[in-house]
Amino acid sequence: MRKVYITGVGFITSIGNDLATVTESLRELRHGMVLYPPFQKPDIPVKVAAPIKDFQTDTTDAEDWKFPARYSIRRELLRGMAPHGVYAYCAMLQALEDAKLTEADYSNNDTGLYAASGGSPFLLGYYLERLRKFGVMRCQPLGIVASIAGTVNFNLVSHFKIKGASTGFSSACASSAHALGFAYDEITLGRQKRMFVVGAEDGNVESILPFAGMRALSVQTDPAQASRPFDAARDGFVGTGGATVVVLESEEEVERRGAKIYCEVAGWGQASDGHNVAISHPEGTGLRIAIENAFKAADITPDQVDYVNAHATSTPIGDMSEARALKAIFGNAPTRPAISSTKALTGHGLSLAGAMEAAFCAVAIREGFMPGSAHITKLDPACEGLNIIRSTLPNRPNVVLSNSSGFGGANVALVLKSV
Repeated sequence: MRKVYITGVGFITSIGNDLATVTESLRELRHGMVLYPPFQKPDIPVKVAAPIKDFQTDTTDAEDWKFPARYSIRRELLRGMAPHGVYAYCAMLQALEDAKLTEADYSNNDTGLYAASGGSPFLLGYYLERLRKFGVMRCQPLGIVASIAGTVNFNLVSHFKIKGASTGFSSACASSAHALGFAYDEITLGRQKRMFVVGAEDGNVESILPFAGMRALSVQTDPAQASRPFDAARDGFVGTGGATVVVLESEEEVERRGAKIYCEVAGWGQASDGHNVAISHPEGTGLRIAIENAFKAADITPDQVDYVNAHATSTPIGDMSEARALKAIFGNAPTRPAISSTKALTGHGLSLAGAMEAAFCAVAIREGFMPGSAHITKLDPACEGLNIIRSTLPNRPNVVLSNSSGFGGANVALVLKSV
């Protein structure tokens, strides 16, 4: 089977808008949470979010948006984008530069792009309101492609002249992990030589606040205490947005181009809980099976895993479900892998999360460290027996597991290896 490598990454995240800043934030455990100004109202119980800095995309007219001067996006392109489309566009430029890809390398039939986002509730709500108030002919002509699920792949595939496979994925918080897994399959099956994997979300009021109705968001008022996966006092997740792009390439393309390598994508697995539309199986059944399937695909055993980037969002039910799955997998392993959840730093990016955390793992492998699980003051006793690290370890992990779980009990496990 053809080997697949990660050769480039791009980040617009709450903990940094470039590779160097993100790497430093992961290593130093610097979080991106703030008291989010739009939430500071008496009728909003949630106060903390992890917004994207240095971008202003809070108006419905894209021509008013502001972004760092290093990026140039033509007006006619902005009109078809959501806020997270801008984030994804900028992360894509970073990834192309990081992987040293020319247009001739990626604008061809052998290069595809898989993306994941929940669309833009912000813009979709605005356009629907205009339609109802003023009629359909007063709506922005590109409002549909700027706001519905799929907007990221619509925009990136057209603007970057991608000609291979492309589609969008929608499995909630497992979406971009699914995208990465199926992109891996495209290369191992010989259908594509190179795939871009994109995860992105707006991360604004309209995309975050509805989760308050589910009682899924933390109501902490201290940004440093709001997201604390595996802590006994955790009370929900912190919403975020942004974009991450991961470049996957075949072994042949890596050799042909002389490309630098972050790590190998060794295999992946998926499985469903078949349990509840919004709550993980209490024993982590689907995630356990997804991990077992990933290990079979990667031809590894549990004792070979050095580090686990847990999905752990900081919700009591979700974290415990994953802890039980991890105990079932690693309970008899002679060595226990280090485990952390980087959502303590970034917050939870929904469709963005899988690709972002896989990219974090790739960075950790290449740079030789394992980020700790920040903000734990008292470990939940139910996590005893798991090696949940609280500070960053200065060791290069050779085998890494990255977990994702979404609504409906969709679970994905990715295995990455050092090279």
